[in-house]
Amino acid sequence: MTLTLDPEVAEAFAPFAPPPGSTPPPAGDVAARRAVLEPVFRHGDTAQPFPDGVTAADHELATGDGATIRARWYTRADAPGVPGPAVVYAHGGGMIAGDVDLFHGTAARYVAASGTPILSVDYRLAPEHPHPTPVEDVYTALVWLHEHAAELGVDPARIGVFGDSAGGGLAAAVAILARDRGGPAIAQQILVMPMLDDRTVTPDPQLAPFAVWTWDDNRTGWGALLGPAAGGADVPAHAAPARVADPAGLPPAYIEVGQLDIFRDEDLTYAMRLARAGVPVEFHLHPGVPHEFDFIAFGSAAARRALADRVRVLASL
Repeated sequence: MTLTLDPEVAEAFAPFAPPPGSTPPPAGDVAARRAVLEPVFRHGDTAQPFPDGVTAADHELATGDGATIRARWYTRADAPGVPGPAVVYAHGGGMIAGDVDLFHGTAARYVAASGTPILSVDYRLAPEHPHPTPVEDVYTALVWLHEHAAELGVDPARIGVFGDSAGGGLAAAVAILARDRGGPAIAQQILVMPMLDDRTVTPDPQLAPFAVWTWDDNRTGWGALLGPAAGGADVPAHAAPARVADPAGLPPAYIEVGQLDIFRDEDLTYAMRLARAGVPVEFHLHPGVPHEFDFIAFGSAAARRALADRVRVLASL
């Protein structure tokens, strides 16, 4: 029996299919990928209404290298007056695309549904800002949230890290970084179809017909982040979390991925390695769906199931 695409997802993705006979950009062409990805992000973010009752405020955060980055704090108007949970959120984009504005509605909808506030980080992108800048930017946001927990009404013992795709990889990397530095406590890592392994560059014939984010795309993203080190022996786990030598002591993890996603095997492997190291893990493999299926096919039953699980985990922090 062969792999098949969920019919609802296939219908939603059809308008975004490349024209017949078109040629994808070559590996390494960041500009061409940004030109494709960012309009898709904008569509996925704005196709659903911005939720009522959610407020957003921008803050400027000073980074360790002397720069200033933006982070957007989302809260629900009916938030209780006692300290509660919060998450630091890193958006997707293959390490090369996206910003907080392109995921504005997405973050707000998570807050509206779960009641858990989100600090969305406008981390700097590769290749203009290669490793370690993106992960250090997200770590800066984690530290900032801990430092401002009292004024924001946050319980510092209930702060999680959350991200999808590249953002999921950065969330996983920040969890490793915080453990290794003895940094701020992380209550939960929520990794949605995370980009974890720079060695995922060999096409799988079974997945190739469904690859929304392709192996050439992956080679481009990791190459932008790591340069010539990508795929080599000396890539640190703070860049590619799949490289972590010992996952023991990492925060509990929620991990999900689609069965038709090129990140499937690396995410499965990471979940198993965490579980074997004694880290509590909840793992979901969604059948019949590719990478970022929920962003376009948000009305599908598969997307609704995935969203319900994410909201449950956010609300349970």
